[in-house]
Amino acid sequence: MVRILLSNDDGIASEGLRALYDAVSGLGETIVVAPDREQSVASHSLTLHRPLRIQSAGNDWFAVDGTPADCINLALNGMFKDRRPNIVLSGINKGGNLGDDVTYSGTVAAAMEATLLGVPSAAISLVHENGEPLNFELAASFAPKILREILDRGLGEGVLLNVNVPNIPVKDCRGVRVTRQGRRVYGNGIVEKVDPRGREYYWIGGSGLNWVREPGTDFEAVTENAISVTPLRLDMTDFDFMGDIEKWTFE
Repeated sequence: MVRILLSNDDGIASEGLRALYDAVSGLGETIVVAPDREQSVASHSLTLHRPLRIQSAGNDWFAVDGTPADCINLALNGMFKDRRPNIVLSGINKGGNLGDDVTYSGTVAAAMEATLLGVPSAAISLVHENGEPLNFELAASFAPKILREILDRGLGEGVLLNVNVPNIPVKDCRGVRVTRQGRRVYGNGIVEKVDPRGREYYWIGGSGLNWVREPGTDFEAVTENAISVTPLRLDMTDFDFMGDIEKWTFE
């Protein structure tokens, strides 16, 4: 029987995780190992300076007081090392993980950790505007399809899939596109204020974030109501630039 491991960065109680579980649990033995609280923007961090604790959250559901990458590492190297999952799905994230955001994303990091440990994986995210009602219908319906394709066809060594789904009904979807990462233009991303006691504080993530409109990107696909599937590589080496650096003298 196929063993499926699910995780996320929104936490064990996220409705996106429940929607993903309901969508794929009929396809095999499904296990959930997720953070016990929200860990958005945790990136690929591991907890190394304190012990991690696991609590049961129901039948084959487990909450970990750590990061998404912690959850995958614990599951694959510890909790289920004797019956390793065949595939890992991370999500459904409440918010897109487009372009440069993959470097910050805990959702994508969970899939990366699985790929590092030799298990094929995909991250699934729902792209929506702030304050907009969440509709997991399309993302949930697509999850079994991407799962079956990965199991049937496999992924290259060191490759994972980053899936971004528009926040629309299934009937409005304009297909699936294989895309590349988009790019963001970063503006004034820091909010500077003073608290009631007169102390300055700073909040990362202010206004001024805009996407570069380029053809073939994940951003273009979701803005045109299509599902974006972007293959990512763990090896980030710029092989073209290696030749240039080899000409440097370092004197």
